[in-house]
Amino acid sequence: MGAAARWWASRVAGAAFVLWAVATLTFFAIRLIPGDPAEAILGGPGSQASDEALAAVRAEYGLDQPIAVQYVRQLGRLAVGDLGTSYSLREDVAALLGAQLPGTLLLAVLALAVAWLLALALATWSTRGGRVSAAVGSGLEVIAAALPHFWIAIVLILVFSTGLGWFPPISTPGVAGLVLPVVTLAIPLAGFLGQVMRESLLDALEAPFTVSARARGESEAGVRQVHVLRHAALPAVSLSGWAFGFLVSGAVVVETIFARPGLGRTLLNAVTLRDIPLVLGVVLVVAAAYIVVTLLTDAAQRLLDPRTRAA
Repeated sequence: MGAAARWWASRVAGAAFVLWAVATLTFFAIRLIPGDPAEAILGGPGSQASDEALAAVRAEYGLDQPIAVQYVRQLGRLAVGDLGTSYSLREDVAALLGAQLPGTLLLAVLALAVAWLLALALATWSTRGGRVSAAVGSGLEVIAAALPHFWIAIVLILVFSTGLGWFPPISTPGVAGLVLPVVTLAIPLAGFLGQVMRESLLDALEAPFTVSARARGESEAGVRQVHVLRHAALPAVSLSGWAFGFLVSGAVVVETIFARPGLGRTLLNAVTLRDIPLVLGVVLVVAAAYIVVTLLTDAAQRLLDPRTRAA
């Protein structure tokens, strides 16, 4: 087996383990939430379901079995791709996720792209303008990274929706409805990526290959574009998998505030209603998307950095 085949085999095995671990932790975590799943299936505590109806539902869904039996049955269904039926919505979980996934993926991808652009622009500016710009850039990065999503969303709505009237306060179809949610997600991530990029830029500017490029007569702009930026992007590329997970977790808050359909809002409602199949489905889809993005970033890092291919 070649090195590339071994690399992919190890990644696939790791992905399978991650999906199993996520399914296991989610299954038992949702069981720790106070309440009766059978009651949730019948409409929640306000349904005033009779004992006979609760017993019938427990028998129908296998909730009267020991927790270990329920866990094994759930894993068996997941292994063949059966995500089950939502308790609260009475719809196929796979169909529900198929309808909600594109909106969340679009939001996360756009936010990642905006965060990259903001981080790159801030890191480049802060390393070019001397000590003052470096201090200002570093401060902006720390502040941006520390801001919570809900606070950013409220400020953006007050300024650009209520005050200026430029964008709608809730997410509407079209480009205008995406601007505020995307910027809300992108700002904290841009702070994290900006710190990493700035440190990498500073290291690359003093590296031997940069000194050699200047000695060959290359301009400062050419040195930065050809040599420095690619080197500085490597740590940020390796963080993009983590960044995607960060964005999806932030989407729970952003989609709720901006009333935007998506996996984050669906997950929040499912947890509230103790909808076990829907919670498991959302978490597994997010974990699978995270794994795919991580594999892509690993592959991109191998292309950008020949040292990783040699290793």
